[in-house]
Amino acid sequence: MPKTFRELVVYYDHVAWYYLNTQWHNRYLDQIEPFLRNQWFWAPLYLFLALFIPGRFGRKGWIWCVFFIVTFIISDQVSATLLKPYFHRLRPCNNPYLKSIVHLIVPCGGGYSFPSSHASNHFSLAVFSAMTLGTMAKWVWPVAILWAGAVAAAQVYVGVHFPLDVTCGAMLGCMIGFGTGKLYNRYFLLNAKIETPKSIS
Repeated sequence: MPKTFRELVVYYDHVAWYYLNTQWHNRYLDQIEPFLRNQWFWAPLYLFLALFIPGRFGRKGWIWCVFFIVTFIISDQVSATLLKPYFHRLRPCNNPYLKSIVHLIVPCGGGYSFPSSHASNHFSLAVFSAMTLGTMAKWVWPVAILWAGAVAAAQVYVGVHFPLDVTCGAMLGCMIGFGTGKLYNRYFLLNAKIETPKSIS
């Protein structure tokens, strides 16, 4: 059994990963999850935001798009360029002790595992969007967080990250999104109302 706190955390992280990746999978999720974590799958959403926000809010909308991009850049650089090389944690699919049992359904990729840039990036964008748009429509918060959570969970399911990777990545992304959202709201607060979709109201 683990003797130190660090060993205990890693042990339960591996246990959670074992069930989420190797035990609780089925052929239906095997078809869906790779799409959820693919950035190109969400391209129509980004295109919609790039058209809708400036069209709805004018100059403030264009500035919103700039903040959205800057939020992504900060999150990606901090997680991928600063933290991953520091922690040097191998992905499950690159770990020599786990490669034989990992349920890998996408290319493993190179680089390190901790924290998950997918989780960090999507949670930073989700929290930024919720902070800036959620003041006008309460449904933005749950939709944004569920979206980011689905992307992060998919990273574990497909075999390229551990649960701790996406959890810490999500926490990092939330802090970054909170910071950029707070900054945007301070100077460019949006105050027009957004209609609530009937399916959510």
